[in-house]
Amino acid sequence: MITAGIDAGSRAIKMVLFDTERRTIVDQALCDQGVHQEHKAQALYDTLLDKNCLKRADIAASIATGYGRHLLRFCDTTVTEITCHAAGVAHWHRAAQSIIDIGGQDSKLIRLDSRSKVRDFVMNDRCAAGTGRFLEIVAQRLDIPLNQLGEVARQGTKPAQISSICVVFAETEIVGLLAAGETRENIVAGVQASIVRRLTAMAAGDIAAPIVFTGGVALIPGMKEAFESALCRPVEISTHPQFTGALGAALLASSSKKV
Repeated sequence: MITAGIDAGSRAIKMVLFDTERRTIVDQALCDQGVHQEHKAQALYDTLLDKNCLKRADIAASIATGYGRHLLRFCDTTVTEITCHAAGVAHWHRAAQSIIDIGGQDSKLIRLDSRSKVRDFVMNDRCAAGTGRFLEIVAQRLDIPLNQLGEVARQGTKPAQISSICVVFAETEIVGLLAAGETRENIVAGVQASIVRRLTAMAAGDIAAPIVFTGGVALIPGMKEAFESALCRPVEISTHPQFTGALGAALLASSSKKV
């Protein structure tokens, strides 16, 4: 039996096809988000099915999650991204107690109980200053490839202080630092520290180990190490971190079908 999970996030649409008998991922794909979310999601879905010689009728159940989940009317039902992330992490990291998830436009800390179910969570979706979008803006402003931010940050000798909680004001703050002669290395190190500081403050320091890092920002070199330095404990990047929510949705589709 094959199920589908579709995560219509703020910056990208992610999909996972899951074999419920083998308990393995059949395939996965993503594309940039757009104005016509359902059309883009359906096109990606059909492309993924065609690639695997499948038709929509071959999919036993499908669940949509993420910001745009209610727009994906071709899916059977919807589930919140918090629940889906917990299910996705539990598949790869059964012992996880905390999930740090940072995507394109929001960040969240999800706490799990002994059964890998959501105990509680805190979330920031009102400002992009602690998200992937902020790192994209920083990379563009400093003319540094996104995948090299970690390497640049490691060369910093004293992280610059980035205090603004709004991405627009933070960018202005960075411009001011450059004008004052601050190095790119110290600015990037300061930006990473700022993102870590915001999330740990939002979580009020309650981040129990084992800790799993998900979302697109987990793929940016240096962010994992920045969290480990601040928390003084290991942080594990989830397997396929961008697809955690979509995988969780596919797993929950499997469970709902059995019921």
